[in-house]
Amino acid sequence: MAKIITCNTNGIRSAASKGFFDWLGSEQADVVCIQETKAQVHQLSDPVFTPDGYHCFYNDAIKKGYSGTAIYSKAEPQRVVTRLGWDPLDSEGRYTQVDFRGLSVISLYMPSGSSSDAALQKKLRFMDDFLVHLRKLRRARREVILCADWNICHKEIDLKNWRGNRKNSGFLPEERAWLDVLYDEVGYVDSFRLVNQEAEQYTWWSNRGRARANNVGWRLDYQVITPRLAGKVRSASIYREESFSDHAPQIMEYDFEITS
Repeated sequence: MAKIITCNTNGIRSAASKGFFDWLGSEQADVVCIQETKAQVHQLSDPVFTPDGYHCFYNDAIKKGYSGTAIYSKAEPQRVVTRLGWDPLDSEGRYTQVDFRGLSVISLYMPSGSSSDAALQKKLRFMDDFLVHLRKLRRARREVILCADWNICHKEIDLKNWRGNRKNSGFLPEERAWLDVLYDEVGYVDSFRLVNQEAEQYTWWSNRGRARANNVGWRLDYQVITPRLAGKVRSASIYREESFSDHAPQIMEYDFEITS
């Protein structure tokens, strides 16, 4: 059985101060994908950021305190990819991929698009460019688990106030249509919804008001898989007992082993 965790930490150092690594040690996941590390590698010299038993790979943004992704894996990967040859994916550290025998696991941090029209246009261009890469991965005939903070909700069930957010980035028709293409045309699968069809399964809450306490949230964090892995999904959960970030860790268990 393989356990994979994805989490946007909104600053890996901040999450560490809130007990993230203590919790992670108790979970004993096989692979951990992190988005929004907001740190340079030289700022992560404390041993807590290289947890025992894991191979750790950080991909920083050029801009300090911004973006960044990471992957921790128990098995040593055959290859690590952090560059695809285009910006802002490369310069902002938004992509980390580790390749094992027959399987690639990816940590991806999509731009938000909510701060301005320019930010939205950046996000839409990113989506177009990244879809080309996702199609290429499907042609490679490898199995893929893409752990992504999409910064998009797909269906009305995926956010509490969907009526009031239809004109806001994160639930725009063109963003949701992009996920339709990803699933219906390119063939990826939302692994969480294979085993959990319940409402109010959110992974992000605004810091305003009492959004988290009242579970007024969004499901922005996904583990998207290639279709041949669909029959291997065994469980899906969101960890809410502690708060390490404005996002919650999303945990999946799969019926296979990850080997180098």
